[in-house]
Amino acid sequence: MVNVELVKSPVVRPDERGHEADHPTSLVAGFGMDQPLRLDCGIDLAPFQIAYQTYGTLNADKSNAILVCHALTGDQHVANPHPVTGKPGWWQTLVGPGKALDTDRYFIICSNVLGGCMGSTGPASTNAATGKIWGLDFPVITIPDMVRAQAMLIDRLGIGQLFCVVGGSMGGMQTLQWTAAYPERVFSALAVACSTRHSAQNIAFHELGRQAVMADPDWRGGRYFEEGTHPHRGLGVARMAAHITYLSDAALHRKFGRRMQDRELPTFSFDADFQVESYLRYQGSSFVERFDANSYLYLTRAMDYFDIAADHNGKLSEAFRDTQTRFCLMSFTSDWLFPTAESRDVVHALNAGGVRVSFAEIETDKGHDAFLLDVPEFLDIADAFLNSAASVRGLPVTGA
Repeated sequence: MVNVELVKSPVVRPDERGHEADHPTSLVAGFGMDQPLRLDCGIDLAPFQIAYQTYGTLNADKSNAILVCHALTGDQHVANPHPVTGKPGWWQTLVGPGKALDTDRYFIICSNVLGGCMGSTGPASTNAATGKIWGLDFPVITIPDMVRAQAMLIDRLGIGQLFCVVGGSMGGMQTLQWTAAYPERVFSALAVACSTRHSAQNIAFHELGRQAVMADPDWRGGRYFEEGTHPHRGLGVARMAAHITYLSDAALHRKFGRRMQDRELPTFSFDADFQVESYLRYQGSSFVERFDANSYLYLTRAMDYFDIAADHNGKLSEAFRDTQTRFCLMSFTSDWLFPTAESRDVVHALNAGGVRVSFAEIETDKGHDAFLLDVPEFLDIADAFLNSAASVRGLPVTGA
């Protein structure tokens, strides 16, 4: 048996956020000049590093490894306290002892994506060639680039085939890309609230966020690190706009309605009179403590460019034809960012390709963010799918 202990994540001050970009509070896999990563833009990236966390124990034949792919604003700290904010891991509803991604049975790996700001090489990292922060000199990346970097990490860990790749939203995009690019390396795949390409509406929302960041005078053309500033206001507005898309009208009404914030009458000003305004401002201000503005630009652009069908002559079914990977896709009725129709398109393509696939649309008013929340039906289906795949794989099953 191979024992891997979780690296503890002591809380650091928010002003040390930039330190995490080069020296993360997690495990790190470094790749030198002799191991370049060929990017879709035509550039060989070297050297570079991937920051990651692991949970649980890798078994003797390395058959119980699960890769968790994070969403746009996530990172590698899926089930441990965040080193900058001190908040719990972002997917503790799903990952942990006795949960669907059971750390007593599985070896869980979660890496910060290429282009991120929590230790994997990105625009907030130091360019080894210049000794300066990359900023906008960092090459534009894609979802396939992220997955190729993850594959190099999995190679470094000596794992030939992953038992499962799991992800929601941008993490779901990575999951689907894994199955298209490395079908022989993915035994099963759980993709939630995602699609194989971004809609025009989603691209439009991302452009709104990018323009908010770049319109902030403290952005300084992406050179804010060198000039000692940070576009907090622009990034905060970008987060506020994006967060609205993660919720549903019903969820907003249920949580806030038109209730006032700590007052009975309007102030007749532009203060946060309504609770929903105060909530969004909090979301914006807390986000800028832990996230890099340039990374936000790069990762949203990567999502915009993603289109699996385009990489297979416009035929999505060709991307998955005859793969032996077992799939489970889930969507949520109130998710208007990645609506159920887009998940059904993927399911139809998988069926056309002769692939094993199960699908569930879950009734909830919690919107796109439902995959991060305590939604019992989602958690039960995830657990049942992994147990079924584990049984076929010869791994321990709950209750067995």
